[in-house]
Amino acid sequence: MSHPLLRVENVAKQYQRGVFRKTTTFSLNADFEVHKPCVVGVMGPNGSGKTTLFELITGSNLPSAGRVLVNGQDIHQVRTRERDRLAIHYHQSYQVRSFQKTKPDFMLAHAQSDSPLVHLFDEPQFNTQDGYIGFMLDFFAKLKANGRLVFLCLHPNEPYHVDILRQCCERFIFVQKGTVSEAPDFDTLARDERVRAYLGALAPAMT
Repeated sequence: MSHPLLRVENVAKQYQRGVFRKTTTFSLNADFEVHKPCVVGVMGPNGSGKTTLFELITGSNLPSAGRVLVNGQDIHQVRTRERDRLAIHYHQSYQVRSFQKTKPDFMLAHAQSDSPLVHLFDEPQFNTQDGYIGFMLDFFAKLKANGRLVFLCLHPNEPYHVDILRQCCERFIFVQKGTVSEAPDFDTLARDERVRAYLGALAPAMT
């Protein structure tokens, strides 16, 4: 590909309240890119901005600043019914949320892909029965083999959740209080004191 598969370019999202004296209640800032197909693990406390980040990547939430480029195409300038051909967000209910837009669809571009290039799984409920975990891990690997980028967001509360992240993710994103940081592998991630505090008893022993 001539472009990064995903470029989150100086993206910011601010939520404000008040009419005459606006007060910012939450702010998210992200700037990163992924050049090739892989599986990216995403972690962070509840309310840190993980789902907001996913919504910005899929175009269902409008950024306050910045751009999200999927294979070079600005997803927020794509027709709303075609944005899931670039990036798709799977919630726990596996329903896709509605898209936000600033222009009518006829003024927006067609998607340059027929099927999603970026797949974002938002805290899927891994069932330990009937081989479901193995099925999902195989599914992620198949998406990667087909040139897709996978984001797997988990909120670990069992040791096997950490094992899943170790096994299938090649790089990581940690979100805390609206700040998005990256780690090239799990060992680097686990050395971050913020991550260790977040994982608590699930944090791996330091070697």
